[in-house]
Amino acid sequence: MTANPVPSILSTLRTEQATSPALIWYGEEGERVELSGRVLDNWVAKTSNFAIDELDVEPGTIVQLELPVHWKALVWALAAWQTGCILSLSAASGAGVRVTTAELEPQAPGELVVAVALPALAMAWPGSLPPGAVDYTAEVRSFADTYTGPELPAGNGDALVAGPDTEAIPFSALPAPAAGGPQVLLAPAEAGLEKVLGAALQTWSTGGTIVLSGAGVQVPERTLTAERVTARLEA
Repeated sequence: MTANPVPSILSTLRTEQATSPALIWYGEEGERVELSGRVLDNWVAKTSNFAIDELDVEPGTIVQLELPVHWKALVWALAAWQTGCILSLSAASGAGVRVTTAELEPQAPGELVVAVALPALAMAWPGSLPPGAVDYTAEVRSFADTYTGPELPAGNGDALVAGPDTEAIPFSALPAPAAGGPQVLLAPAEAGLEKVLGAALQTWSTGGTIVLSGAGVQVPERTLTAERVTARLEA
């Protein structure tokens, strides 16, 4: 089983890429968000601590991610993997936590629902929440920006579960570009979240940068040149 690479990747982000861009997001209406390695690691640490302290996740918990391709989706994926959880990108049997921007009512007995507002400047979920739902956007900033949870056991290599009653997919099976030196990779939403996640892991493991574009967003060529994009993930 391939070991979970995320703790090592996060260590590299907060040390070797501390002040250089690790993730650049282009969203609708011209929104641009740039996260340095240290800032990205801080977001992941806060989310990991939130997941442990507020949601009681532990290694093996299935976290169902109902988010579009977005920088916060990548933060949640890294946080789930840092805490030893298995990420589900579709409805999964046995998911204990569902992270969503849409349906806030629990879909199964005991399911914890986490509401995520996507705009970068959002400070809370825009509206009322049903009983039991947790407002990630309002609460996450109060958590420590260094990871305080337990280290993962060696050999934990399960990354994704594709759907109900399917076996987990190891990190080694995630699609990713060929290994090499650092690159600046354009990753469009149209490539799909699973493929984007695999590409992000590979890119960050070699000290590179992900330029992520939202659904339907066409980043101008002059902008890609300014961002020094050297590779593109095919949809």
